[in-house]
Amino acid sequence: MKYKNILVDFESDLAIITINRPEKLNALNNEVFNELENVFDQLKKDKTNVVIITGAGDKAFVAGADIKELNKCDEKTGKDFSLKGQNVFNKIENLGKPVIAAINGFALGGGCELALACHIRIANSRAKFGQPEVNLGIIPGYGGTQRLARLINTGRAAEYILTGDLFDAEDALRIGFVNKITAPEDLIDEAKSLAKKISAKGQIAVRAALGAILQTNDSNLNDGLNYEAELFASCCKTNDFVEGTTAFLEKRSPKFKNR
Repeated sequence: MKYKNILVDFESDLAIITINRPEKLNALNNEVFNELENVFDQLKKDKTNVVIITGAGDKAFVAGADIKELNKCDEKTGKDFSLKGQNVFNKIENLGKPVIAAINGFALGGGCELALACHIRIANSRAKFGQPEVNLGIIPGYGGTQRLARLINTGRAAEYILTGDLFDAEDALRIGFVNKITAPEDLIDEAKSLAKKISAKGQIAVRAALGAILQTNDSNLNDGLNYEAELFASCCKTNDFVEGTTAFLEKRSPKFKNR
């Protein structure tokens, strides 16, 4: 299916989603959210193992929400505006497959929140991040107040959200916002390399591990440990478990069949 505002490319078990509004610095509008929702609904059902999200052009990953649409909001439509973005980003976070953000420039406001909804973040050296919504008289509405605080701690999140200050790629790496920085020309290749490394593993185990990691956002340690044990047990009944452990003992590479 072709989309107006996003590009979808497949390479073997990998999907690459590109927000394609470079003339608007890939800003998120209602059409973009509708298209993202549709494509992630499809990705949840297909055989893709790993997803990469990036932005078109060399200036922005996603520079934020479309301010022309935002400017029309009142109290009721503002809540709808927020809930729509939250719903789409929840679908990304809960895809059940690893999603890597390849951040190629400005990731501000909704763009920062999109990156936060991904599981792994790689940035090029030119990337800039921030939740500058207070400068518009509003707050982050697509999950930024919640995910940023969980990722980098409440004190740092409060500083960035309350001041609206931006931070660069080096700061993002230092505070644990991104996993790695690359040269601009190496970003997509680095993201693909990581995606292929993950895709080569047993996908039953990858998805179980991802589910256990995400559970830490919603449970205490005891509940999380119990959930981890249940997922561990479920992996032990798979053919992939037999193959993986047998291959280790036989000193060979495993051939996972994801069953």
